[in-house]
Amino acid sequence: MSAESTPDPAIPGPGQSRATGGGRRGKGRRRKPRAKRRKALLVTAWTAAGVVVLGGTGAGVLFFKLNGNLTSVDIDQALGTDRPEKAGDGSENILVLGSDTRSGGNKKLGGGTDDGTARSDTAMVVHVYKGHKKASVVSIPRDTLIDRPECTGTDGGERPAARGVMFNSAYSTGGAACAVKTVESMSGLRMDHYLEVDFSGFQQLVDDLGGVDVTTTEAIKDPDSHLDLPAGTHTLDGEQALGLVRTRHGVGDGSDLGRIQLQQAFVKALVDRVRDIGLLGNPKKLYDIADTATKTVTTDSDLGSVNSLMSFASGLKGISPAGLRMVTMPVVYDPADANRVLVEKTKAEQVWTALKNDRPIPASATEGTASGGAQGVVNSAPQGRRE
Repeated sequence: MSAESTPDPAIPGPGQSRATGGGRRGKGRRRKPRAKRRKALLVTAWTAAGVVVLGGTGAGVLFFKLNGNLTSVDIDQALGTDRPEKAGDGSENILVLGSDTRSGGNKKLGGGTDDGTARSDTAMVVHVYKGHKKASVVSIPRDTLIDRPECTGTDGGERPAARGVMFNSAYSTGGAACAVKTVESMSGLRMDHYLEVDFSGFQQLVDDLGGVDVTTTEAIKDPDSHLDLPAGTHTLDGEQALGLVRTRHGVGDGSDLGRIQLQQAFVKALVDRVRDIGLLGNPKKLYDIADTATKTVTTDSDLGSVNSLMSFASGLKGISPAGLRMVTMPVVYDPADANRVLVEKTKAEQVWTALKNDRPIPASATEGTASGGAQGVVNSAPQGRRE
């Protein structure tokens, strides 16, 4: 049953929260995932900083051949003018989604059945500060119960606004445009750009990079994700990386929140790898990465050409892993359903207000909220371990 059709008489109205306390979860065990069900893909947030591999390399002429790979969506036309104002101060907001469609090459990787639909199991709002030297990344848990605005469905029909539905239902309802509209409604921030990556593209990208180095502080073993990592330092190939960013078993509290913490740690390791890799002296690797990226990324129409994507990427190349602040949107466990979370409205407003004013997210905004318990399990590997 979809989240939109699941009755829940205890769903709070706008401005209310039915959970109290500092992120204490309701009683009861979380349900086990359905057989062969594969959850979230990471993240496309390589595009938030890792896409710098497409810019500033001096080999831009190669990318003109890659324009035909790109897929774009005209978000501005779909949403019209009833949107938050653009910041106008040089800062930018990018909605980055990971799609879990089961079609094509993703069926094997994602598992489950190809039912013709897709979900946004990973969502990040990337705020690039004025000057483009730092960025804040806010992960939105897919299981968050939210109020979705009216959207145009994927079949072209209108879908009325819905209260108390899962966040990731916005994408399955109306695709990219509905996901953007929902995030703008929640945050009050204008999304300047949209980026999406799928399962197979993520795996291939990691392989094209030659793997990504991480250090695990404890063993991670999850047969469902085909993942078996002892504690220590590893160079993950694409399949292992995909397993890591979608696992939720045996790490933290077993929730989507713990998985988000693994994803955020992996993004920093991925950015480290992109910045460390030598592409100028390896045209074939450069082309392979560009080919994979342009085939697997869906963008808004403003970024729908290689020239535009390169220009955008070049503007992000000054952001280092140390300049990335990564948080999860403040939520609390839903006492009525251990598999759902609720927005902690007061603290979430602190996050969105800070970004709206191009300021750092205050530490108080995430204190005492549900976290997932997987912080520090995965870290970037020490620099220089490769020859």
